[in-house]
Amino acid sequence: MGMLNPEKVLKKYVPMTETAFYILLSLDEPRHGYGIVKHVEKITKARLLLGSGTVYGTLTKMQKDGMITVFADEERKTVYERTDIGMLILATEINRLKELHENATKYGGDVNDHQKI
Repeated sequence: MGMLNPEKVLKKYVPMTETAFYILLSLDEPRHGYGIVKHVEKITKARLLLGSGTVYGTLTKMQKDGMITVFADEERKTVYERTDIGMLILATEINRLKELHENATKYGGDVNDHQKI
C-alpha cells in the first residue's frame, strides 16, 4: 500500500497543479484515463487538453499516494475512483481556491478594465 499519511500527501499535493486538480475533480464518478481526458476537455471548454502520458503519469502517482484506487479493470481499461484521502485533498484544495477567489475579488481592483494580453 502506498503513502497513507494524509499530512504527507497534503504537503505533496496542495497547492495542486491544474492538471492534478482537474484529474481528481473528474473522478466525481469512476472513470478511465480517456474518460478523464474527455471530461476535462468538456468542463474547461477545451482550454485544458491533457495528453495521455500526463494523465497516466499523474494517475499512477496518485494511486501510489493513496488518493485514488482502481475501481474496476474493464477489458484493457482501468477505471479509477477517489479514496477518502483523495476527497480530503480535493476539499482542501477547493477551500484554498475559494480563498484565492474571494481575495482576488476583494483586492484585485477592477481587473476587467485591463485588456486581455
